[in-house]
Amino acid sequence: MSLKKILAISGKPGLYELKTQTRAGFLAESLLDGKKMSIGMRHNVSMLNEIAIYTYSEEVPLREVFQKIKDKENGGETISHKVSKNELESYFSEILPDYDEDRVYASDIKKVVQWYNLLQKKDLLQLEEDVVNSEEE
Repeated sequence: MSLKKILAISGKPGLYELKTQTRAGFLAESLLDGKKMSIGMRHNVSMLNEIAIYTYSEEVPLREVFQKIKDKENGGETISHKVSKNELESYFSEILPDYDEDRVYASDIKKVVQWYNLLQKKDLLQLEEDVVNSEEE
């Protein structure tokens, strides 16, 4: 599965898979518990393939950050998102040494780590495919 169908919904925990579009929004399924919910236009929704992390030189797409974590962890789970702020920042600087510390907050790093672990558990990290597919478009 591509990151194009994975959503983050503001105010809702975890990630969601886009199932279908409706007249008033769309139907999404939680990757945490499998429950389906209707998402209206009033919700702030971000597709994971459109999210990027600021560095001092460029914006790095989230799929590339996930790929760096996957490479570092040999495809396994990474640290918990519940570790201390200093541990999160230290880990993230190993993954993305030039990330912009003024624009990327500890809460952002926490989300990236949490999302990576969730996608890894659900075996949804076929990231090489995403890179190839996005280059073809």
